[in-house]
Amino acid sequence: MADNKKQEKDYTKEVDVLLPEAAAIVKAGKLQDGLDKLFALEKQTRNAADLSSTSRLVKAIVQHAYDAENFDSVNSSISILSKKHGQLKGAVQAMVELSMTWLEPIKEKHGIKRWLELVETLRVVTEGKIYLETPRARVTLLLSHYHEAQAKEAKDPEAAKVSLETASELLSELQVETYSSMERREKTEFILEQMRLLTAVARQKDSESGNAAKDLMGGGEAEWVKVRVGSRKVNEAFLKEKANEDLKLKFYDLMIHHALHQSAYLDVAKYYQKVWETPSIKEDESDKGRAALEHVVYYLLLAPHTNEQSDMIHHIFIDPALIKLNPLYDLVKCFVTQELMRWPVLVAIYGDFLRTTPVFVHEKQWDDLHTRVVEHNIRVVSQYYTRITIARLTAFLDLSSQETEEVLSRLVVSGTVWARIDRPAGVISFRGKQSAEDVMNDWSSDMQKLLGLVEKTWMGMNAAQAAQSRIKASSS
Repeated sequence: MADNKKQEKDYTKEVDVLLPEAAAIVKAGKLQDGLDKLFALEKQTRNAADLSSTSRLVKAIVQHAYDAENFDSVNSSISILSKKHGQLKGAVQAMVELSMTWLEPIKEKHGIKRWLELVETLRVVTEGKIYLETPRARVTLLLSHYHEAQAKEAKDPEAAKVSLETASELLSELQVETYSSMERREKTEFILEQMRLLTAVARQKDSESGNAAKDLMGGGEAEWVKVRVGSRKVNEAFLKEKANEDLKLKFYDLMIHHALHQSAYLDVAKYYQKVWETPSIKEDESDKGRAALEHVVYYLLLAPHTNEQSDMIHHIFIDPALIKLNPLYDLVKCFVTQELMRWPVLVAIYGDFLRTTPVFVHEKQWDDLHTRVVEHNIRVVSQYYTRITIARLTAFLDLSSQETEEVLSRLVVSGTVWARIDRPAGVISFRGKQSAEDVMNDWSSDMQKLLGLVEKTWMGMNAAQAAQSRIKASSS
């Protein structure tokens, strides 16, 4: 196919004469005779590189076949015309775009079988053609949605699984991020659909395999990885534009599901914060805005302590919007204050409230919250104690000795606290032995502070003596 060939002749007049003539023949019930006349002139216009006339003829051919409800002729005409030697790209594009407008009417009036035939014809015709990549993507999206609907309607679980996987595979084959002819918003919509279907397949596989090992790519782990890869194709700066708020909310909803699968609570909190910062959500303080902020707090509390987590929770704590969310504000205050939290007391005060939330109805999240409280208490103890007995620490944490050692060991490995356990003595040390260099550095720092204090005192005494001298001179 080539549109670079110079037009040799203008067939506009011939086409103007033939189109009404062919229409009359078709109307008389002689569809094939009318199409043959159009095919004959189409060959001449194509060889002469007359794009305008060729486009008019190919559209007339498929239109007559469609109007006659001869769908076999529609599909064969599209296929034949697209394969003609030297066929003009613009003519094929015009024919495909016209044919796509019939998909919905055919589906409604003539059934799904005819619809599938036309969809398959269009997918075959557009395959491998860069100038038809956008129409192909749109047709494939329709076919993907059809298979997804089949999965929902299927009574056989295996058939539903196959249909859903087919829907995902069809859409995942499209590399829409490379399409130059597709608008940015439409690209984003396609990528989000790919992510959504991959998420659905991943959840389905996870439910079948149970707690499959993620390291071995068990269950739907391969699909979860693809979701993460797909998320990197989305420009988050583009989502910030007001016109794209719907895409932004859909994107972060998918990312929340992905992060929850990985139990990456800090990422979940950051995604909910992005949702909460969306103007339309933040303004809805009584419903969506409140729910988004609550979820930010819930997952910040569940996230392991890091510098980033600490910074986020302190920023949320001073936000005026949080003050309105009691008792959640008081709970956050417990975590940002360097004081011990007794788990039984916390459960008594906040347990009923938290257990009714959509987050803490799950036992895993409830257990993780308990772990975060224990870790907070260990960090507090490490700030105030250099040495403490294991029995005393277990009493603070309301845990057994073994559970205390497990949590403490995990915090030491992660670098959150420094500790050493002397099991025979039953003592935990939170201060390590200092090297000679550390001792000298501390001594040097202390001496600088001492000399600074001496200098400040000396300057104060001189100022006092000078003031007394002035008083004596003035009195005499």
